[in-house]
Amino acid sequence: MTRYGMIIDITKCTGCYNCFLTCRDEFAGNDNGNYAAAQPMSGMNWMKLIERERGQYPKVKVSYTPVTCMHCENAGCIKAAQNNAVYRRPDGIVIIDPVKAKGQKQIVSGCPYRVIEWNEEKQVAQKCILCAHLLDKGEKVPRCVESCPTGALIFGNLDDPKSEIAKLMASNTTEALHPEFGLKEKVRYISLAKKFIAGTVIYGDIDEVAGNITVSLSGDGQTRLTRTNGFGDFEFEGLADNADYTVMIEASGYKAKSVKAKTLKDTYLGEIVLKK
Repeated sequence: MTRYGMIIDITKCTGCYNCFLTCRDEFAGNDNGNYAAAQPMSGMNWMKLIERERGQYPKVKVSYTPVTCMHCENAGCIKAAQNNAVYRRPDGIVIIDPVKAKGQKQIVSGCPYRVIEWNEEKQVAQKCILCAHLLDKGEKVPRCVESCPTGALIFGNLDDPKSEIAKLMASNTTEALHPEFGLKEKVRYISLAKKFIAGTVIYGDIDEVAGNITVSLSGDGQTRLTRTNGFGDFEFEGLADNADYTVMIEASGYKAKSVKAKTLKDTYLGEIVLKK
């Protein structure tokens, strides 16, 4: 049996927009019969790229999160539609019938991810179909996956234990973008951006950066260790929201120093000065 899914590895996404562009190239102005009506030439996209700046100067970085239809097992769009206008294929791909769905604008609001869009001209809701029209012709992957230069998009048969996607799913390293929705999404993520705590350690007596020293973090039921780099910088990534943490800095010949932080946002602790 074939049951399709996709994994998006955030660590490999560089924000190149190839997935967005190839999706537009495939569907904008191109009618695909019972699979999907033509996407408008402007104002709509079925693969979005969320770009978010994180942290504060001088510790600033950007995360990119591709977001598309999740092809959920508990799909809200299917429940919102009338007359089976939205249905799930045996391979798990969720399709909006471009004929039956005409005039059913409630389908748009049935998706909590807000990835279904309303085509005003054709009066129909539209979204990603995982390039089902191409898969049915023998193509191995959707256009967005094919065009990703870094391999951030992984597509395949979830029911094939030898496939890369099935192995990743079994490794318990993937997560839903919004697990609180409880939709059993078949598009999942690796290393979604969470909160980070970072800082720079300085030797106060000589006013130089403290490289290669131990920094520990405790809180939220965990303890983690790292070492400062050659610039005295350290970082703990992937932390829980709104949690209390304690950072402890230790260096031979200096007094240990602890700093408390709460992850209401990505936090840069600034320069932490060690004293003899």
